[in-house]
Amino acid sequence: MLKIYNTYTNQKEQFKPIEPNKVRMYVCGMTVYDLCHLGHARVLVVFDMVTRYLKSQGYDVTYVRNVTDIDDKIIARANENGEDFNDLTSRFITAMHEDAHALGVLPPDEEPRATSSMDDIISMIETLIEKGFAYAASNGDVYYDVSEFKDYGKLSGKIIEDLRAGERVAIDENKNDPVDFVLWKAAKPDEPFWESPWGKGRPGWHIECSAMSTCCLGNTFDIHGGGQDLQFPHHENEIAQSEAATGEKFVNLWMHNGFVRIDDEKMSKSLGNFFTIREILERYRAEDVRYFILASHYRSPLNYADTLLDSAGAALSRLYTALRDTEITEMNDDSKEYVQRFESAMNEDFNTAEAMSVLFDLANQINKLKTTDVNKASALAATLKHLGDVLGLLQDDPESYLKSGGSSGGLDDSAIDDLITQRTQAKIDKNWGEADRIRDALKEQGIELEDKGAETSWRRA
Repeated sequence: MLKIYNTYTNQKEQFKPIEPNKVRMYVCGMTVYDLCHLGHARVLVVFDMVTRYLKSQGYDVTYVRNVTDIDDKIIARANENGEDFNDLTSRFITAMHEDAHALGVLPPDEEPRATSSMDDIISMIETLIEKGFAYAASNGDVYYDVSEFKDYGKLSGKIIEDLRAGERVAIDENKNDPVDFVLWKAAKPDEPFWESPWGKGRPGWHIECSAMSTCCLGNTFDIHGGGQDLQFPHHENEIAQSEAATGEKFVNLWMHNGFVRIDDEKMSKSLGNFFTIREILERYRAEDVRYFILASHYRSPLNYADTLLDSAGAALSRLYTALRDTEITEMNDDSKEYVQRFESAMNEDFNTAEAMSVLFDLANQINKLKTTDVNKASALAATLKHLGDVLGLLQDDPESYLKSGGSSGGLDDSAIDDLITQRTQAKIDKNWGEADRIRDALKEQGIELEDKGAETSWRRA
């Protein structure tokens, strides 16, 4: 049975969906004012992995990932650029989709945008005011009254009194309490705005997700996910808003992926170690990046280092080498042990690192069987491909993958093939010195050769 770590209860729990065989999952998406960075890549890949595995286990999954397309950062960036905020967000939404596609991330079933959900947002704020959980201030803002929600802090472990004592920002005289948070912001001059019962304005960030998630998935749904940095205040505020508005439990299970670090330091623009997905993909194959992300457990910190990305590429090359020159047929009884081990690992809170070890055991066995039992090798190759698909890996043609990436000193495929032809002729002529010289020269250019009888294949190291 699948067990998932619930951040709300701080323990692994047996996963029981609200409706048998159906899963409703919401994940906080991007605020689209810039290109996606490595932290975004982790969220995209992790919850794509979760979706793929749930589907592989027969669940009917509805996966919703929102887009925040109006907030302070978006307005500030649009003003800096001298452009309409809609043009800015449209450009970065397109870029986000391109980056996600490159990483093998499947599109969500629904992708609501804050600007398209304004009626639902305003309606939820009205409900909160009617129920006494929110109040309109004299300046046109609307605030959530944290003191009225008795369970505030349950997700993050925060205590309201400690939050008050630790308040460091300037006192907002419009708030009844320093810990109250904004639901609706009155429009400032030259800002985008929407009409509301409280005047022209726009929503706060937290209320956007409460409205979009409940409208897409219902008042109570199975899984809510996102990065660990969103646990407080964003997800804490979502719970307070949603449960106060509906009177029902908001989410059954909370999942949070860990932080990303660069060479064991926190990723930060000020430290100069901040990488966008596109910058990383200029240096590494997209599938290598996906493998690197999944090689660590989703809840653990992810440390980015060039050596780890290089290792990811080498590891994937081992798997693709096993599939190379192997006919992929159908899984059979020999596959059962590997599938069971893989699922056992994934059922322990999506332990992808342990699940990947099964892929390498398969690859080793395939390589042993290639020359002794072609039928068994083919069936295990089908198993390797199937389990790779569940993780969104091994999506490329083995030959294409092994001949892509890496460094080859400017040699293109044709030049490499020509040198291999010359080496083959040298071997026919028994000119072993020339054959070895060509092999060594190619190796210096990052080209690894593999001889199988009279045939030679190659890959970029």
